[in-house]
Order: sequence, then structure tokens, then C-alpha cells
Amino acid sequence: MAAAADLVVPTLAIRSSVAVELWSSAGSKQPYEHKPHLPREETKSSRSICFSSDGRYFAFSNGQEVKVLQASQDSAASWPVKCVLPRPKAFYLQFSPRGSYLCTWEHYAITKDRPEGSPNLLVYEVATGAEVFAIVQKNQTDWQPSWSADESIFALVVGGEALFYDLGEGTDKGFATTSRKIGGSRGGMLSLGPGNCPPFLAFYTPGAKGAPSMCKLYKYPALGQNQTVACKSFFQADRVEMLWNKRGSGLLLLTSTEVDKSGASYYGNQAVHFMATKGDTCSVPLSKEGPVHCVKWSPKATEFVVVYGFMPSKAALYNLKCDVVFDFGEGPRNCAYFNPFGNLIVLAGFGNLPGAVEVWDVSKRERLANLKCADTTVFEWHPNGEWFVTATTAPRLRISNGFKVYHYSGALLHETMWPQGQELLGIEWQQFADKTFSEPKITKAKHEGIKSSQPEASKKAYTPPHLRLLKEGKNPEKYLPQPSVPGLAPAAAAGNATRQFWHRQYDLDNPIMRRSEQGQCQLVVGNGREGPPATGTSTSRPNRRYRPYQHKRY
Repeated sequence: MAAAADLVVPTLAIRSSVAVELWSSAGSKQPYEHKPHLPREETKSSRSICFSSDGRYFAFSNGQEVKVLQASQDSAASWPVKCVLPRPKAFYLQFSPRGSYLCTWEHYAITKDRPEGSPNLLVYEVATGAEVFAIVQKNQTDWQPSWSADESIFALVVGGEALFYDLGEGTDKGFATTSRKIGGSRGGMLSLGPGNCPPFLAFYTPGAKGAPSMCKLYKYPALGQNQTVACKSFFQADRVEMLWNKRGSGLLLLTSTEVDKSGASYYGNQAVHFMATKGDTCSVPLSKEGPVHCVKWSPKATEFVVVYGFMPSKAALYNLKCDVVFDFGEGPRNCAYFNPFGNLIVLAGFGNLPGAVEVWDVSKRERLANLKCADTTVFEWHPNGEWFVTATTAPRLRISNGFKVYHYSGALLHETMWPQGQELLGIEWQQFADKTFSEPKITKAKHEGIKSSQPEASKKAYTPPHLRLLKEGKNPEKYLPQPSVPGLAPAAAAGNATRQFWHRQYDLDNPIMRRSEQGQCQLVVGNGREGPPATGTSTSRPNRRYRPYQHKRY
């Protein structure tokens, strides 16, 4: 397999403000660029690009239709069009696990051309381009339907109710009618686990006032009330994110509330819970207060990492018993990314953090590289497990768009900055079938790379101007700004004159006026205008009077 993997050409799908195109490289030391035989379509209205999980198909929208291309791993082969779908407003695209179907979603709107009840979630068969399923799905956040690993079960949640369709051999229902239903309360969520056929599934039901929220595990098709495999209840959960491991044997629940009633956190409250298909449930212990930034499973399915706590946040590796097996310490991090083999992990701080990136060897528990990838909005590992791409994309950032490819040792392999006036909107690696690449052997050897064309930020600490002059042996007073009006006093003299004026105006040199430090009284001049706060009285000027300090009411 290793020899075959060496012949695989890594391909990047790029979506920009001017075109959708594919770039490739002849090797790790060769630049990425668009080759003449690779597809490129000029469009300013592309909303989405998507590879199938095995990399056989590539789909993209161009504002007029959705095109599905037959992908190739040969560097000299073309990518023919497999089918064309009439969805000009497609906003999201998703392939089924084996790439047999393509799901499209678009915003639900009632227009002259689209009367009320027109479906906005559609499923197409990739081989023929025929529409096989359509339904109204107004929820944009969790619009994705769920599939079993062998595509024999199709399920989605509409109005809080989970609908199941049997597509396996020997069934005549297909997408026409539902085979089973579960739930019905508003806000329900469904997730089918990978790996097992028939699969395990998790269904979340939000709690009513005073009642806890609940997540239940079932083994399809046993969906009765007394047929639950495991059950976990919890309070303080406005939203739940369900994360399965690769084998479908463990499930992590990231619960969150939008508002922290105690006022301790601006981001609300978060908690992590664990559920196993064997029936075990527990809460994941976190040793530091603060939000949960990221939760990720290892592809080995036996470990997971949690990044949590106020900055500098902590990162810890847990086993299936929810015990901490390794503590990565504290640092400016809010993201974690395992490579496809689970032997490397990247801990990074993106978004409002400066972009520090740490590469760790998971098996040896040691750090391999430190680098800085500022303004990163997209991060993704290459399927070979050795390279990763970072990109700055719009609309998050509209300047300095571009992407860089790194080796896990920290060496920069490729860099492309987008031309001024254009925007990079998205970037995605071509996927490959399992066992196409062999697990890389991790070493500390530094890989040979290139030098970035972007200027590096200064690492020197900021020094105020007056301290810089003192270090240079110069007198700072000689460099004070001079008045532009002839005869006007210099800045220092002008400041003294201003202070003397206010001292005379409000009798600040009066011993009684010196008691104004407590701010209990307020000075009122003769015309009724308020002056600075004072605590005493003065009769040196008859046009002033004092009254107890009163707060203004707005």
C-alpha cells in the first residue's frame, strides 16, 4: 500500500470569488498549481464544495446548477462530469457515506416561483442524477440527515420527530414511506453511529421547565421505550453536540447553555458527558473552570481530547473510562486536530487568539514542533497524516487571503497568497479510501521547507518613545511638540498655565477647597453651571455657592 500511496497525487479543491478549481502538486517539494487537465469553472456565485468520503466524487455549486465530477487519482487523467442537478440556490452539499447519494439544502423562502411547502432538502442518486427524496427542512443548524455506514438506513429530524427510511436490499418501501418514528417533542436531535450495521443511534430530548434534558441510546430497529441501551440525563443544556468515535462504540455529548445565570462566563456553561454502547455513562471531569473550547475523538477510537478552561486553557487526553492519561498543560489554545491515524495531534489557538500551533506525538507524549499560523480560519490534515493545510478565508477575513501547506515538523512546503481584489472562500483536501496510505513513522527530524514570503511580526517588546530617547542618551524635553502659532507657550508651559487658570477659577488653593478629595459636595458657580466636586464652602467669591452633591438622573 505504501508504494501505491506514493503514486497518489494530493489534490486541493479551491473555491474563490472568481472560480472553483482544483490544484495539484507533483511532490512534497513541488508547488501547488492549477494543471490544464484539472477542472476550473469561473463563477462568482459558488456557495459550497464537497468531496465524497472515499474521494471518488467532487460536487460544487456555481449559482446555476450543482455539478458532480468523477474524481481521479491519476495526475494526467481528467475529471468528467458525472451528473448535473438543477439546484441553482444550493447552499450546502453532503455525500452519503459510500457516495451513492448527494444531499442538497437551500434556504426556505416563499416566492412566486416557490410556493409555501416547496421542499428545500433534496436527495439525488449520483449514478443517474435522479431526485429520490424531497422534504421541507427549515432548520439550518442541523439540516444534515443521518445515514448508516452501509447506506441501508436514512434518517432525519423534522419538527422534533425522527423519521427512518429502510433502503436495504429486500425492502420495497425505500424513500417512499417511513419505516419507523421516534420522539415528537420540539428541539429533538438524532445521530446515527458509524461502524455497526444495523447501527446504534442517539436521540436527544430537551427538558421542559424544571425537568432535565435526556439523551438515549438505541440499537436499531429496537426503538421502544423499554429498549434503551443507555440513558443520560442532565440539566443546563440549551444545545447538545453529539460526537461518535470511529467504531460507533462511544458517544460524547457537549452540552452548552447560551447564558450563564451566575455571570461567571460570557460564553454560558458547557459540560462534557460520555455514553457507551455497553450501557456505561458518566460525566467527564474537568479540573479548571471556564468554557469548553473543543472536544475531539482520536481516530483510534480509544482516546479523546478536551480543550477547556479560561485562558490560558488546559488540554487533556482521556481514555474510555474518562480518566486523564496525559495533560498537555496550559497555553493559548482553543482547537485540537488529530491526523487521520491518531498518532499526531495539533493544539492551536485560532480566532481571537494569535495562532500558536503545537504538534504533539500522541504515543510518545512529546511535543515535536511549535509554529505560528496567524489569521487561520481553516485547518485540515492531509489523508497521508504528515501534511496539513492552513488558510485565511473570507468572509471571516477579507484581506491577506491565501493558504499554506506544512509538514508536521513545522517546515513550510507551499505558500500561495491570493491576488488583491479577489477572495479565497474555501479549501478542502481530496479524500481517499481507508488503507490507501500507511501510517507514517513519526521522527524528530526536521523536514526541508521553504521560507515564507510574508513579513514576520517583530518579536521585540514595545518601548515608549521617551524611553527610547533615554536609551539613546538624548533629552526627551528637546523633542516635545512645538506650537505652530508664533508666541504660543510650549507644551509644558501651556500645561502649567492651564492648571493655574483652573486653580484661580475654583479657588483650588483655598484650604477649605483641599477637602474635596472625598467628593461629598459639588461646586455650583453663580450662573448655575456645575463645577468640580468639593466638600467645603468658600466665601472668597460672592458669585459661588455650594450644595450637597447630588447624582444626576438621566
